[in-house]
Amino acid sequence: MTSVTPVPYDPELLPAIDAVIERVRQDGRMTPANLHRARGDGYQKTLAEWVGARPVEFEDRSIPGPAGAPDLTVSILRPADRPISGGLYHVHGGGMVVGTRFEAIDRVLSWVVDFGLVAALPDYRLAPEHPHPAPVEDCYAGLCWMSEHAREWGFDPARLVIMGGSAGGGLSAAVSLLARDRGGPGLAGQILLCPMIDDRDETVSSRQYDDDGPWNRTSNHTGWDSLLGTARGGPDVSPYAAPARATDLSGLPPAYIEVGAAELFRDEDVAYASKIWAAGGQAELHVWAGGCHGFEMVVPDAAVSRAALAARTSWLRRVLDL
Repeated sequence: MTSVTPVPYDPELLPAIDAVIERVRQDGRMTPANLHRARGDGYQKTLAEWVGARPVEFEDRSIPGPAGAPDLTVSILRPADRPISGGLYHVHGGGMVVGTRFEAIDRVLSWVVDFGLVAALPDYRLAPEHPHPAPVEDCYAGLCWMSEHAREWGFDPARLVIMGGSAGGGLSAAVSLLARDRGGPGLAGQILLCPMIDDRDETVSSRQYDDDGPWNRTSNHTGWDSLLGTARGGPDVSPYAAPARATDLSGLPPAYIEVGAAELFRDEDVAYASKIWAAGGQAELHVWAGGCHGFEMVVPDAAVSRAALAARTSWLRRVLDL
């Protein structure tokens, strides 16, 4: 196999990346054997603790899941001191195998406060206990519920944006495809942050970060194997599981796609934007120099992270005319 040279990380990110890599080496890369440990880290705070002193009203709702499936828990966040401008449906990441609806909640809370968005955060079922299509069907059911109750929450359902990072970005892309194909909610936009969308793992960037970074090839295989089993990489994988498999990307809501240049998902995300353009769709693509997977969460105060947040916010303002 031809060797590949990885793109260097942004120097401002290096201390945090080194710490992540060292922790991975000590704990073992994400495998089915250590998922229980990964699931136990960092998700003990309550919704009230996450919100803190922010001017945000919040509640948890139990809503109907897909037909024949359990109910879903969804957290609702609303601005307490300003008019409501639209809706945000946020899907958490975690490689399809870990995480809760509170993952990356700070990015959601900031937009609730700054822009008056109502946000819904679903807790979808995780693989391998619940393989495809359970996660995407849960997320789609939650989106339909949010759209149907938009008037109750005080916003126009036509002003609803879906957002997610990593696995949440992949699920957001898949839900956007489902909404198009099933005649579901008409989304104003989709924000795909370093989305996990291709089970085949055949790109140059997937090999550049084979054994490195916050999310590497071993962890990626664990996530896809858990979701798809022996179908991973084969000819019969649904685009609702791996959106990079979609052959028709026409008719989708405008997309904002963000990825680091120094991460495993770079090439599949760039290819996805190109396929949207080829289908005559709208996509805004940002590939951030030196950015690792999830760089804006790893070092939120880094210059590249601040630039990414500014670009993301600019897109949201334009799409919702804020």
